[in-house]
Amino acid sequence: MSDRIRCGCRRCTIRGLMWPAIIITIGLLFLLSEMHRGNFDLGNTYPVILIVIGAISLAAALAPMDGHIDGHGLPAVPPAAPGSASTPSENPLSGPGQGQ
Repeated sequence: MSDRIRCGCRRCTIRGLMWPAIIITIGLLFLLSEMHRGNFDLGNTYPVILIVIGAISLAAALAPMDGHIDGHGLPAVPPAAPGSASTPSENPLSGPGQGQ
């Protein structure tokens, strides 16, 4: 199993629902097609799939990123305000004696 840390923020959780929602939507469209003898074929109902993709993308974009973990396994740190100087202790990339 992978030792990769998975992000549990709301945005990543919602994005993780994209493919399951698409598969469920396609399954429901096939079910409706079989129940109503072809009135709901994918040629006529593909906009439903696009609506599901758009709704999940919109929900993910609006969700907060509190506690987001980037690909390196470290929590995301908001950028410093423009014009503010960071001290060496605040900058994890600078070591002792660097930038002084």
